[in-house]
Amino acid sequence: MILWTATRIALGAIRRNLVRSLLTALGIVIGVASVIAMVQLGESASRSVTQQIASLGPNLLTVHPGVDRRGPGGVRSEATPFDVADASALETIPGIVVAPVTLSRATLVVGNANYTTSVAGSTEVYFPARGLDIARGRSFDAGELASGAAVCIVGQTIVEELFPSADALGASLRVGRTPCRVIGVLAEKGELFGRDQDDLVVMPIRAVQRRVAGNTDVNTIFISVTTADSSSEVQRAISDVLRRRRGRVGEEDDFYVRDMQEISKALRGTTATLTLFLGAIAAVSLVVGGIGIMNIMLVSVTERTREIGIRLAIGARAREVMLQFLVEAVVLSTLGGACGIALGVGGSVLAARALDLPLVVSPAVIALAFCFSAAIGVLFGFVPARRAALLDPIEALRRE
Repeated sequence: MILWTATRIALGAIRRNLVRSLLTALGIVIGVASVIAMVQLGESASRSVTQQIASLGPNLLTVHPGVDRRGPGGVRSEATPFDVADASALETIPGIVVAPVTLSRATLVVGNANYTTSVAGSTEVYFPARGLDIARGRSFDAGELASGAAVCIVGQTIVEELFPSADALGASLRVGRTPCRVIGVLAEKGELFGRDQDDLVVMPIRAVQRRVAGNTDVNTIFISVTTADSSSEVQRAISDVLRRRRGRVGEEDDFYVRDMQEISKALRGTTATLTLFLGAIAAVSLVVGGIGIMNIMLVSVTERTREIGIRLAIGARAREVMLQFLVEAVVLSTLGGACGIALGVGGSVLAARALDLPLVVSPAVIALAFCFSAAIGVLFGFVPARRAALLDPIEALRRE
């Protein structure tokens, strides 16, 4: 009952000084909105990174020739490329799917139009390993793979560039000097870290080696882990096989394995740290808003000294006077917190759309920001409330 009465009095005091109250709460509004927007945008960025890494393929490992020394001053040295036999040897490892890839650049020509892009030579396993779906048409058959037939599957960017008004499926195009028939069109994948995943042509690996690249090199081996085994165990098995085949037992590896999940985890950790840092900076404005509430409440105590004296004189206890001013500070900060939540969520939605990020609304972050704004009211309202409660009734009544 006492708390409800104190709340009504607090709301009445806020209404009487509406403009001043709004300006006082502005710091809390900005602080809460900033914290919510920064944290939720950070979580949206983290989810975007996860989705982009996942779009490369399920549980994907990539094996590259050379030595990749990461960190400051790190260099990547070249080594003897793999061959198809290396990829075949890796197929003996249980629970994985292996797709050798020969990469090259070539100019595609259709009529008077031409376009330079990446050409990947691989097997039918390449598509599920990379998480690529064939929207129309089909994959390579065994005969095409064995003979190195001049057939290809193209991405959406190639369709837009070379077949803007015609059906690409079944059409012919020239890859370098090799005429090639389009047997499939890939589903759209979008960009990954600024790289267009739809800007791609895939051919049987023997066709690329013989007709485009002019060698039998395998530049990369894509491996999709299909069992519940940890990727680290699979990586050790891959390393053992390749060391033996490349004569590197007891020596430094001349190849390296990248785990897309590890890269995703590292990027998420970086994003989370940055989000925490930005959230902490935004939280400073909450403290500034709390100081503003304390200053205004001190002014309010000074203005209402005579009112406080009358209440104390007619029997109000010091703790009741203290509760009244404490509730007023909390009401002011929680109203600001509620407005800040609306502004922060709205800002997150607009920013996520503008930056093309997945929208993440975290109830935990919203609840924490709201509780923190209420705590700010208690913390910074205590000093003015205590000052009001300790006033001498006689001295307060003498005050004009």
